[in-house]
Amino acid sequence: MNPRHFISLLDLSSDELRNLILRAIELKNNRDPEFQPLKGQVLAMVFEKSSTRTRISFETGMSHFGGSSIFLSPRDTQLGRGEPISDSAKVISSMVDAIMLRTNEHAMVTEFAKYSSVPVINGLTDLLHPCQLLADMQAYFEHRGDIQGKTVTWVGDGNNMCHSYINAAIRLDFKLNIASPAGYLPDTDLVKSAGDRVTLFDSALAAAQNSDLIVTDVWASMGQEEEQKQREIAFKDYQVSQGIMNNANADALFMHCLPAHRGEEVAAEVIDGQQSVIFDEAENRLHAQKALLELLMCR
Repeated sequence: MNPRHFISLLDLSSDELRNLILRAIELKNNRDPEFQPLKGQVLAMVFEKSSTRTRISFETGMSHFGGSSIFLSPRDTQLGRGEPISDSAKVISSMVDAIMLRTNEHAMVTEFAKYSSVPVINGLTDLLHPCQLLADMQAYFEHRGDIQGKTVTWVGDGNNMCHSYINAAIRLDFKLNIASPAGYLPDTDLVKSAGDRVTLFDSALAAAQNSDLIVTDVWASMGQEEEQKQREIAFKDYQVSQGIMNNANADALFMHCLPAHRGEEVAAEVIDGQQSVIFDEAENRLHAQKALLELLMCR
């Protein structure tokens, strides 16, 4: 039987995604050390790009479930020395029970999954960051209930997080307003795939009007440090300020996948304010990924 992979939120149906979010909330609120459905199983974690939250949450999740994990950087595998992805996928998947990859190019994850005999999880690529969206959606459900019919505003770079919000809008049926500067717009085909659920704005203030959730990310992501000055100029009108939060609904939440740069993409009074749920969002990486591991690995 072919393994089930999680490369995109679209790999789950709407019902499956909602059930996974509800399961993550259940795992968070009812922590049972005796519940170890992955006892004896091993997760290999391949990191081309480093991460605090991704590594800690997957390692802790496997430990809670009675399994174990192996951390692999490019220098720890033949992938970093030019071994074909197909060969690495066949070899690694023959020895472990699932594989999480955090890589640069999206094509690497899809190619790896094609030849893997065990489930492959997309821990981040340049195109998508679906695991973060599981945590974000869990945080919204916890604080405000189902997001169906709500309005979310993305402010900033049309990057992998923005793309994953587009997929979430499709699966969970909410409106997504996107305010990005020229030259940093999200992928055109992805925007089209969401139909009238996605609307593009050239003003963050206008996009935020009547929104239930405001989300942003750093102006220069990992690997884009050399573009920092250029991006500071391009994004100077795209900081999530209190004025932007005031233009949203009174009970709107603020989220950021972290790490954050206060005074750049978000004002300190917003990210440290009453509407911010960034630490629930960060903690939920653990619970959402445990629900995902359970879905993919429990046999």
